[in-house]
Amino acid sequence: MARRAPTLGLSGLFAVLLAACDGPPDRTPTLSDADVQRGRQLVTDKGCVACHSFPDVKWPRGGLGPSLEHFGRQGLIGGRLPNQPGVLMRFVRNAPDHLPGTAMPAIPMTDQEARDVAAYLLQLEPR
Repeated sequence: MARRAPTLGLSGLFAVLLAACDGPPDRTPTLSDADVQRGRQLVTDKGCVACHSFPDVKWPRGGLGPSLEHFGRQGLIGGRLPNQPGVLMRFVRNAPDHLPGTAMPAIPMTDQEARDVAAYLLQLEPR
C-alpha cells in the first residue's frame, strides 16, 4: 500500500504563508536618526523660507504659504493629509504628487534630508 504525503490543510497553508513573510512593511518611518538642527538649516537652504515663516528664522519670512510656527500641533498637512512623519517626509519632497493643485513645488532632497526637515517641522509648537 502506497503512503500518502500529509496535507497541510487550509490552516497549515496559512501558517506557512505567514512564516514566509515578515508582515506588512512599516509605513511610518521613525525620526530617531533625524537631526532637527540640520532640518532647520535645510528649510533655509531648500528655499522653504521664501514662502513660509518659521518661529526661529527671522529672515526671510515668506508670506505666500502658511506660517509653520505651530506646525507640530497641526492635525493635517495642507488641510487634507494626516500630519505623520512618513506622510510629511513624502510631502516635503513632492507636494504636488500628494496634493494635486498645491502651489508648493516638488523639492529635491534625499531621504535623510526629508527626515531632518520633518523632524524640525514636527517639533514646532507654541512655547
